[in-house]
Amino acid sequence: MAEGRMTDTERTEPVGGLSVVATATDGIRVLTLAGEIDHETSDQLRRALDVAGTDGPRIVLDMGRVTFMDSSGINVLIAAYQAVTAADGWLRLAAPTDSVARVLQLVGVDDLIECHPTLAEALAA
Repeated sequence: MAEGRMTDTERTEPVGGLSVVATATDGIRVLTLAGEIDHETSDQLRRALDVAGTDGPRIVLDMGRVTFMDSSGINVLIAAYQAVTAADGWLRLAAPTDSVARVLQLVGVDDLIECHPTLAEALAA
């Protein structure tokens, strides 16, 4: 095999998929996302954003490692925003990648859900 070329089996990261890591900072639930948000992974994100039985949920989605998001992801974000707002809480987005930020802007989600350039700014807002 020529040097510098990779085959599909040599990739160090899985293709597709979504990683969700939940932590808390000063009572704010931080969900750090990595990978793709699409039809196949949107249920995983939906479950992570479930606020049933929670009063005043405060959630920040760290999107700095999200490489792709389609309409499935947009639908999950809008539904989560509505559920969190109905529970007297808030949802903020942090550090979306350029490609994800363009999608958010095209459909106007950035006008609905607060979007911040960094996680620190989203937590402090």
